[in-house]
Amino acid sequence: MSRPALSTVAELFKPITWFPPMWAFGCGVVASGAPVSERWGLVLVGVLLAGPLVCATSQAVNDWFDRHVDAINEPNRPIPSGRMPGRWGLYIAVLWTLLSLAVGLVLGPVGFAAAAVGLLLAWAYSAPPLRLKRNGWWGNAACGLSYEGLAWITGAAVMAAGGWPSERSMLLALLYSVGAHGIMTLNDFKSIEGDKQMGIGSLPVRLGVDGAARAACFLMAGPQAVVVAMLIEWGAIGHALGVAGLLAVQLGLMWRFLAAPRERATWYSALGINFFVLGMLVSAFALRATTGQTG
Repeated sequence: MSRPALSTVAELFKPITWFPPMWAFGCGVVASGAPVSERWGLVLVGVLLAGPLVCATSQAVNDWFDRHVDAINEPNRPIPSGRMPGRWGLYIAVLWTLLSLAVGLVLGPVGFAAAAVGLLLAWAYSAPPLRLKRNGWWGNAACGLSYEGLAWITGAAVMAAGGWPSERSMLLALLYSVGAHGIMTLNDFKSIEGDKQMGIGSLPVRLGVDGAARAACFLMAGPQAVVVAMLIEWGAIGHALGVAGLLAVQLGLMWRFLAAPRERATWYSALGINFFVLGMLVSAFALRATTGQTG
């Protein structure tokens, strides 16, 4: 087989992972306070850039440089299984990087810069010499910033006609990026054996299963508590109560997760993160309602 099937390429891009950055981009659009009807074309381009381009690129890059780890943890993935032969994984990662940069130019200087930084983080996370994923603290921070913060900033910048978002919008983007650090840790519980063998210091490897679970919960819940306090300070009491309620549900689910973190990491990812991302949207609407300013 000289080239991969299209279905194999689609599997390499992991479409299910596109949702978080696309959602964060949408939250940035909402937070801007600007009417979507005036820039709907750019919004569609931004959603395409956040998910099927930049995020898909990060998945392709990660699969190529993780092919030896995946041979242990997930041998049925496209590259270790042989369904994506030769160096096709690398070629696709490079091609999608260039395509993402080209599309990013449509969104103006700030949108392009955010896309470029996201792509740089994607390569730095997986590829040597940096390979940030060897340290769970740095690697998950890079993912969280790329998937949530930069996508939010890009959405707000698009609606600001290429300008920078407001300080409040930037602060919310940063806080939810920290929360995403904890979400990324949940994904590491399924690959502990391969990570240990290949020298990847994910948080479950560094801190142990229980320590990593507690760290993940703290990183997810802490920023949301700060968001609640900020929304109260901004006078968005109803929105603050909404985020607090969603956080309370997460805390209940975290309690169950902490009782058996390795067995329930996937369960929490499938259930608890929904309340996290809903809180993002509530806070974006709070910013839209309280500032009336672009970004």
